Amino acid sequence: MKIDIVSVFPEYFEVLNLSLMGKAQSKGLLEITAHNLRDWTHDVHHSVDDTPVGGGAGMVMKPEVWAECLDELLDLPAPNEDDSPNDVAAEDNDSSVAAPVLIFPNPSAPLFTQRDATELSHAEHLLFGCGRYEGYDSRIPDYYRAQGIDVREYSIGDYVLNGGEVAVSVMLEAITRLMPGFMGNPDSIVEESYTGEGALLEHRQYTKPAVWRGISVPEVLLSGDHGKVDRFRRDEALTRTNEIRPDLIEALDCKALDKADRKTLMALGWEVSAAHPRRLS
Repeated sequence: MKIDIVSVFPEYFEVLNLSLMGKAQSKGLLEITAHNLRDWTHDVHHSVDDTPVGGGAGMVMKPEVWAECLDELLDLPAPNEDDSPNDVAAEDNDSSVAAPVLIFPNPSAPLFTQRDATELSHAEHLLFGCGRYEGYDSRIPDYYRAQGIDVREYSIGDYVLNGGEVAVSVMLEAITRLMPGFMGNPDSIVEESYTGEGALLEHRQYTKPAVWRGISVPEVLLSGDHGKVDRFRRDEALTRTNEIRPDLIEALDCKALDKADRKTLMALGWEVSAAHPRRLS
C-alpha cells in the first residue's frame, strides 16, 4: 500500500517508523511519504492560510495551496481558474494503477469506524490531508469529488484536535493492522472489539500469574475446557457491551444469536424475539 500524507508538520509522522508500522515498511508492505504542504507555496512567508470569508475567529487553509499539492500527488492536470470543476477531467492513466482514496480528518464529518478501516485496508493508495487552524476550505473536497476522486472525510470522535495529524495516525493504525502480513499473529485481530458482523466489545484479558496482589483470574479460564472458556468470554463480551455500548446490542441480528446468547441477553434485560434485540422497560 502506498500512503501519502500532507501536513504542515511532516516530521510528526516519524513515529510511523516505529514498531509494527516500521517493520511493515521494511518488509515492503507499506510505502509511507509525508509531504510538507508549504513546499507548494510561492510567497516569502510560505503562507497556507487566510482569514475566513464572512468574518470570524481563526484562519482557514487556502484552497489554491492545497490544489497545487493535490493536483501533483493525484496526477491531475492544472485547470484554468475560470474552469468549473466539471470542466476538468483527470488525465488518462494506466488502468492497472488503482485510483487513490483522498481522506481528510474533520470533526464535523461522519465517524470513522472499524468497517471503514476494513474497507480501506484493501486500497492500494491512500492520500491523507491534515487540516490545521479552523480547517481547510470546504471547496477542496467538493472540487476533487467532481474530478471523480474518491474523497472521504472522517471524524475520530466527538472532540476537536489542534490538527489532523493525530487523527491520521489513528486511522492509519486501524487500517494497516488489517492488511495481510502486517500482524505477526493474524489470529490476534479476530475477536477484537468492533470486528466483523455482530460486533461486540472484546472480553477482558488476563495473563500469568493466576493470582496477582490478591486478585485471581476467573477460575473458568484455568479449567482447560475450551468450550467453557469460549462461552465465558462470549458472555462477558455481551455483558460489557450491554454496560458500555448498548447501541451495539441493538444492532445485533437475533437470527444469528445462539441459544446461550439469547439466554444471556434475556438475563441482561433484552427481548430477543424480534429482528434485533430490544431493551425491556
